[in-house]
Order: sequence, then C-alpha cells, then structure tokens
Amino acid sequence: MDIRNHNRDAWNNYVKKGNQWTKTVSPDEITRAKKGDWNIVLTPTKPVPTSWFPDFKGQEVLCLASGGGQQAPILAAAGGLVTTLDNSPLQLEQDRIVAERENLPIQTVEGDMRDLSMFKNEQFILIVHPVSNIFVPEIIPVWQEAFRVLKPGGVLLSGINNPFSYIFDWEKIDREGVIEIRYSLPYSDTLHLPKDQLQERINNHEALEFSHTLEEQIGGQIDAGFLIAGFYEDIAPDELISKYLPTFFATKAIKY
Repeated sequence: MDIRNHNRDAWNNYVKKGNQWTKTVSPDEITRAKKGDWNIVLTPTKPVPTSWFPDFKGQEVLCLASGGGQQAPILAAAGGLVTTLDNSPLQLEQDRIVAERENLPIQTVEGDMRDLSMFKNEQFILIVHPVSNIFVPEIIPVWQEAFRVLKPGGVLLSGINNPFSYIFDWEKIDREGVIEIRYSLPYSDTLHLPKDQLQERINNHEALEFSHTLEEQIGGQIDAGFLIAGFYEDIAPDELISKYLPTFFATKAIKY
C-alpha cells in the first residue's frame, strides 16, 4: 500500500479530531518567546535543553516532519527564519494559522521527510525533527538529507520512539491493561499486525508505524556524518509501559 498517502490522510484526520500534536501554541506562548522565554519538546514531556540550540536568530531553521503549529511558531518567534516540511496539508495549515495570527516568518512545504531535494546544500543552521520517522518505512535517507542541507556546525535535534516499545501487544494493553510481549523487532504495522487489526486501523484513518532499529536511529545519524553530542530519555505519562521503561529519547547531532 502507499504508506505516505495513507499517513497523510491519517494526520489530516488527527487534526480534525484535535490530537495533542496538532494543537497550536497560544498567543501568550508566542509573546513570551519573542521576549526570550521559550522552550519546545521533541518527545512528550521534557523540554529540549537550552544548551542544545545553536544561535539561530536571523538564520534558516527547518522543522522536519514537524507541522502542527507548535515547534515552528515558537522558533520563529524566537528569531529563526523557519520552514516547516510535513506530509500533512492540515498540519501545515496549523503552522500557517499561527504565522498569520502572530505575523511570524514561517514557510510551509508539503513533502516527504526522506526527500529534501527542494532545499539547497548547507541551507539551514538548525533542524528540529520531533518523533515522526516512525511513520516512514526507511529512515536512512532522512539522516542523509538532513546532513546535506545543514551548514557546517549546524545542529539536528531529533525525538525518537524507543523501538523496544514495539515488542508489546498494545491492543491487549489498551483493552485489558496487561503488558505482554508479542512482536519481534524491527516492527511494522503492515507486516506484524493481524489482518483484522490492520484493516481496522486503515478504516479508522489511523497512522501506520514502523519501529526501526537503534542501529538505524543512532548509527544512521553517525553514518550520515553526524557527531552525537547530546542524549536524554523521556516517557509518555499516560502509557502503562512508561512505568517500566523510557519509551522515547532525543538526540543532538552536530555536522562538523
């Protein structure tokens, strides 16, 4: 099946339903960001450390697969010349809504995170990539393209879903509150889910996910040329599994 088209439709559907990652930041948050009081998240709860950011004021910033009216408006209010690339037109519309409301310099581009051919080599000083590469089957091109479009000394900040969380039967967790190991890694909704569950997700316009390996997630960045210079873990407070292991982490990668 065409994963990109399906997940575009799924995220458009999430916008209509008010998913938490589609809700725009408030005018108050923008006002504070313009005064230098701001933060963003790459994972559910932990703000990105201030020390992770290069000086991006007046420089080009790419929010990669990061629509939704959250990271991009804050970074624009903090002084960046921000471009958002996202697969979902309605997620991009959330960024445009805030940009027009607050008079912010945000460009929006509909596209695939694996193909940044519309951007020049060494165009951006900062790339912000929250948890989103679980929605494409392969991620090595994401890291390679990010490296290409970053300036030397530029920084890639990535939120990543811990692949180990995909070994569990999430249907049973949601239905019975029971944690049970069921799947092998690397995991794919299209290959591992029972046919009836997969069809139900398709019918309900739910995004399809792919776990990827730590070798791809971290090793892929290193192989692309990045130096990993920062790391932290996070949880999703409403998830039962988060009581037992961190289900997300974030990396800071530098292009030297």
